[in-house]
Amino acid sequence: MSASAATRPPPRNPIVLVPARMASRRLPGKPLAVIEGRPMIVHVLERAEAAAIGPVVVACAEPAIADAVERAGGRAVLTRPDHASGSDRIYEALQAVDPGVEHDAVVNLQGDLPTIDPALPAQALALLADPAVDVGTLAAEIADPAERDDPNVVKAVVSCQPGGAQGRALYFTRAAAPTGDGPLWHHIGLYAYRRDALARFVSLPPSPLERRERLEQLRVLEDGMRIEVAFVETVPLGVDTPAQLEQARVLIAGNAE
Repeated sequence: MSASAATRPPPRNPIVLVPARMASRRLPGKPLAVIEGRPMIVHVLERAEAAAIGPVVVACAEPAIADAVERAGGRAVLTRPDHASGSDRIYEALQAVDPGVEHDAVVNLQGDLPTIDPALPAQALALLADPAVDVGTLAAEIADPAERDDPNVVKAVVSCQPGGAQGRALYFTRAAAPTGDGPLWHHIGLYAYRRDALARFVSLPPSPLERRERLEQLRVLEDGMRIEVAFVETVPLGVDTPAQLEQARVLIAGNAE
């Protein structure tokens, strides 16, 4: 850890940014998919606001998403539609909404998590209290054996003591790793960045391992930055397919009863 990193204070003024775009290979237009009478992106907005860790802004690629957010009383920022990743999208939005650099940390909450527990963003953000940590994220222990070899389930390889509540990320992979006895961790794509770490990350070209695994968080690790992982009980439902959308509708309808 460098001397400058050793003296970094914990974030004092975070902001939550929610990237959203209509293009989706398996579920086009999903931000506006209706769940209990409201677009999915509005459900995510409400969960992010319930987290109560800072202002919430939706970074969207299309005016239709911005319109839905603003009709619900939220704030949206239009960004370029051709961004390669959600991280690039939220960084453009951050520069637009905070040109004075008031916010020192950014929580990236994906726009397809309409049932996420509002407590989770704060758990990722809390990891930045350690001055050595550049990025905080989450993982849950894999309980379903089918997930072990599913390449759509990203595994976090974490250095931690047995039974520990968190640890340092060493790698992320679509393979079943590490081998041997012990838990495997299902990575949850929610990130809390120090602002300077996010700026550094988006300035870097895609790294070799990132390209190979198709996982942008490997760019952070290959550059030498530190990602810390907090362990949580369950993985929030990500909506990427029509079947998952129906599952979200059932869950949210059940909670509304």
